[in-house]
Amino acid sequence: MKPELIQREEGVKSTIVVFGSARLQEPAAAKQALHMAEEEAARAPDDPVNQQKIAIARRQLALSKYYDMAREFGRLVSSSCQIDGRCDYVIVTGGGPGIMEAANRGAADVNAKSIGLNITLPHEQHPNPYITPTLSFQFRYFAIRKMHFLIRAKALVAFPGGFGTLDELFETLTLLQSGKTENVMVVLVGREFWDRLVNWQLLVESGLIAQQDLQLFHYAETAQEAWDLIGRHNGVISS
Repeated sequence: MKPELIQREEGVKSTIVVFGSARLQEPAAAKQALHMAEEEAARAPDDPVNQQKIAIARRQLALSKYYDMAREFGRLVSSSCQIDGRCDYVIVTGGGPGIMEAANRGAADVNAKSIGLNITLPHEQHPNPYITPTLSFQFRYFAIRKMHFLIRAKALVAFPGGFGTLDELFETLTLLQSGKTENVMVVLVGREFWDRLVNWQLLVESGLIAQQDLQLFHYAETAQEAWDLIGRHNGVISS
């Protein structure tokens, strides 16, 4: 009950859940990581492990634009919906680094509240410094944490990510498909990434999902586009 009671005390009416990789860094840090990988490879140019590290670092640099995009999204939403004492569409993340940090950071940029639902992991994950201190929660169990993600959610915005992002995304899509939850808009940021990662059409062609199930989510290429989709759907932004 603690997260619920504290959110009530803080006046949190609704939220937007932001998911994405904890491993993606902001562009400057990603550039530095690539530079270090190249320096290491230069000392042992025939080492295939070093060459693999360079390839990954280059891809991470290409994906680092999503850090800035998530930060901008957090800033856009928070500056639009936390005014005149209102506390709507509050950004909520998993509380860790990477994309989660970026979304919380965007809210902090405009002195707005944001939530972090952290989880105890074998390799300890610490709350990022941009979460509103009174809204930083630590969970032991994934199931309870997942429940709190969706209690007030008006939307789920998924940036490129790994197992954790996919877990939360597909669980939400399943809840929507089965009618166990409703009125949660799902937005996938970066269509090229998502279409390469998931062969949605194969699922339809194989009869594993229905064609209309593809309407359970939408695509966006920018922070503004993602917010416009959500805002129009919920009547916050005029069509």
